[in-house]
Amino acid sequence: MIGSADTPPGRLKVFLGYAAGVGKTYQMLDEAQELRRKGIDVVIGYFEPHGRQDTIAQTESLELVPRKILEYRGSKFEEMDVDAIIARHPAVCLVDEFAHTNVPGSPRLKRWEDVQVLLHAGIDVFTTMNVQHLESLNDEVWRIIGVRVRETIPDWVVDAADEVVLVDLTPQALQNRLGRGVVYSTDKAKKAMENFFTETNLTALREMALRHAAHEVEGRLSDLKTPVPAPTTLVPPPGTPARKERILLCLTGRPSTAMLIRRGKRVADYLEADCLAVHVERRPANGARAQALEKHMTFARNLHIDARVLVGRDVAKTIVDFARSQNVSQIFLGRPGNLRWWKIGDSVVERVVRLARDREITIVAERRR
Repeated sequence: MIGSADTPPGRLKVFLGYAAGVGKTYQMLDEAQELRRKGIDVVIGYFEPHGRQDTIAQTESLELVPRKILEYRGSKFEEMDVDAIIARHPAVCLVDEFAHTNVPGSPRLKRWEDVQVLLHAGIDVFTTMNVQHLESLNDEVWRIIGVRVRETIPDWVVDAADEVVLVDLTPQALQNRLGRGVVYSTDKAKKAMENFFTETNLTALREMALRHAAHEVEGRLSDLKTPVPAPTTLVPPPGTPARKERILLCLTGRPSTAMLIRRGKRVADYLEADCLAVHVERRPANGARAQALEKHMTFARNLHIDARVLVGRDVAKTIVDFARSQNVSQIFLGRPGNLRWWKIGDSVVERVVRLARDREITIVAERRR
């Protein structure tokens, strides 16, 4: 039964951590067991035990929906069977590893997209993920940790969750669990502690998780507040637009544009600002350049950014005119490749800065490790 227009969407609860082994799946299963004891229909849609016996024990008495077998390049893979879960239609479905990429040939590319289908069918979903899988943090994680996370989730997906639970554990306690073989086998745990699971890396990731959780709490509290105007409040004349930050991202075909998009979108989310993106073409792009531009435009739209292509012979003037027409308050530009760009008279970035003196300009550095 696929959800109809009359079917209320399911609720999404995300158990957020900062590394494998902090206890996300265990806590998700613990809460599911409590719901089962209250008579609520709960099933496991996907569970990845990783050999952790205490976590496996938490699945006792919970129904597991069989996985779907897919063949790819001569090998067989197991993925969550979304259709079987919808046919079973439980009240709550547990889905481990929210950021997982499905095997080619699956109906959808990402597991978070599978979860959207379950929610649309009116099924509540509990799921787990680590903070480094947030798309907007991808560059920061790579710069600090030295690992480029390939499986990411758009921030809007997590922001739209009905509840986000931070599952926290100190880096020292996590390393202790690793050392005791609770998270991985002894050999694998030793290698992990020498590479990704160093105290420095874990501390940085934990700080990201705490910071994101604080931002989530602040945003949800502000949504609950109902402002009551004081007797002396001045009421603006009818038709006066409310002041709201609007951010414009200027896209190009350069690889660093992906970093610009993530940075701008994260700032927009923190400011609760509208986010727009434009690419200005003097002439139609073709070949590799056109493919790079299309990739960046698609990336921006997947993050729920209003992205469009403008045509104009004067790129800087077209950007600034568009910014004024859209009441943009901040313009984000990528730093040109030439380090002596301030001395180049026809630099697009320099001309935008000069023409948009009434706007805030942010020039995003091309960060390197």
